[in-house]
Amino acid sequence: MKKILYLLLLVSVSSFSQEIALLKYSGGGDWYANPTSLPNLIQFCNANINTRIKAKPSTVEPSNPDLLSYPFVHMTGHGNVVFSDSDVSNLRNYLTGGGFLHIDDNFGMDQYIRKEIKKIFPNNNLIELPANHPIFQKPFPFPNGLPKIHEHDGTRAQAFGIFIDNKLVLLYTYECDLGDGWEDPEVHNDPAAVRDKALKMGANIINYIFTN
Repeated sequence: MKKILYLLLLVSVSSFSQEIALLKYSGGGDWYANPTSLPNLIQFCNANINTRIKAKPSTVEPSNPDLLSYPFVHMTGHGNVVFSDSDVSNLRNYLTGGGFLHIDDNFGMDQYIRKEIKKIFPNNNLIELPANHPIFQKPFPFPNGLPKIHEHDGTRAQAFGIFIDNKLVLLYTYECDLGDGWEDPEVHNDPAAVRDKALKMGANIINYIFTN
């Protein structure tokens, strides 16, 4: 199963047009938050780091077999998250077989998502990524690690990961609001420098997925 999934993802990454997806989860949280964020990130990556990602991201549920065809899946929201047994099983197969999940807490998700991550990987702890991790190094340098995009309560931005055989398979960005920074300028009225910083960090994540 793992070998088949790896080959599917390899075909997806090496094909002419790649495709990424947004995770549609259950539990009442707003999985659909930041509707312009992924399209803007895709546009930025295609223009600046030579990716060929389809302009419109797909939407996929965690138990859907189609999950296995995406090299990168993004998840965001403010509230409750509940993964069913079939969600957990499919997500575990996806992540152990070569997939990558980026969870971006849009403020309010943390208390829920940590419990759901533990369902997927009961024997793996979230580990904070150091500032010298490759995901912060290229193509855009972030010498201090994950940047702070929006301020909520004075807590520093942190990036946590789940590693399988020393490979980062799940990235959880906390107290950062990367997705807000990817949105259209008029949504949050962020200065151009803030949006640029968020998009560059997003591009680093995409670059890491497609080169590791």
